Amino acid sequence: MCLINVFLGFDIAYLVVELRRDCPYLDTVNRQVLDFDFEKFCSVSLSNLNVYACLVCGKYYQGRGQKSHAYTHSLEAGHHVYINLRTEKVYCLPDGYEINDPSLDGIRHVLNPRFNREQVEELDRNKQWSRALDGSDYLPGMVGLNNIKETDFVNVTIQSLMRVTPLRNFFLIPENYRHSKSPLVHRFGELTRKIWHARNFKGQVSPHEFLQAVMKASKKRFRIGVQSDPVEFMSWLLNTLHADLRSSKRSSSIIHQCFQGELEVVKEIHSRSFAEKRENGDEQNNSSAADGGTEQNNVVAETSRMPFLMLGLDLPPPPLFKDVMEKNIIPQICFLILILVLLVSLANFNIYLFAVSSFCPIMIL
Repeated sequence: MCLINVFLGFDIAYLVVELRRDCPYLDTVNRQVLDFDFEKFCSVSLSNLNVYACLVCGKYYQGRGQKSHAYTHSLEAGHHVYINLRTEKVYCLPDGYEINDPSLDGIRHVLNPRFNREQVEELDRNKQWSRALDGSDYLPGMVGLNNIKETDFVNVTIQSLMRVTPLRNFFLIPENYRHSKSPLVHRFGELTRKIWHARNFKGQVSPHEFLQAVMKASKKRFRIGVQSDPVEFMSWLLNTLHADLRSSKRSSSIIHQCFQGELEVVKEIHSRSFAEKRENGDEQNNSSAADGGTEQNNVVAETSRMPFLMLGLDLPPPPLFKDVMEKNIIPQICFLILILVLLVSLANFNIYLFAVSSFCPIMIL
């Protein structure tokens, strides 16, 4: 027997719920139709309160009382096994007793994947392929993400962030961010656990719940059905996660620990203008007073450090030549660099190299 408190106004009613292991309807559970990647809303009332999933057809219904949608569905469709999407308890309707059977633990793990610290540490050491119910093989952490509707910019961002080991390890354990009240943080953590879960029913994951949290947090700046720039989305996501994770304005977060860097900027100015700036008190952060600015030939080197989360770099120009099959790109190497390698290998010459321009001029003395 199990006692459940039901709050009715200011009164408390105690309902006795029978706990059984021998349910005759367990063989009707169809794991192939179960999909917990979507928002937990009742398919009839569209409410997110007290939602149950039918383990026979996979649809969501609200409540389990005699006037609830789940109770009605059990009578009309003859589907009797339901799981509470919040408490993970399984009930038989319309009988109303709770089912306690170890065979249902796999469904609970798919609904809410769990990791402990020992399992997280073994992820990179023990990489094994897993097989879904449909027979497809997948590698945990490398599963595909469904492109709902022009949401590929989100998928590529998520896949790249899943390769950052400290970030992954942090979000695999919900206790690390349980203090946060941000739905975006918790949806990102759920998506991370589903991507790295080794007992999924499918070989792919749908980021639907995460996308709903993104639309709400960004005020529909990023939404389903509208293409956006992946770099812009990643910048917004990292800054938003950092703001939602830190406990105070001055505290750091796992986002800054993984991605924040510093760019050293050296600026040469005339000593007269530098003296005027010092007299006017217009020194910037970490200027020469802190970093030791030097003055030579009436020129002062002012050094400052700028923090950044994203730094754009120029890519080298693509090679122009391909092989005879026009598939493999033939790398281009500067001819003067080849001569340099040859001369260095001789080791019998004193070579003094002066790289003055992009043409790599070489002076041999």
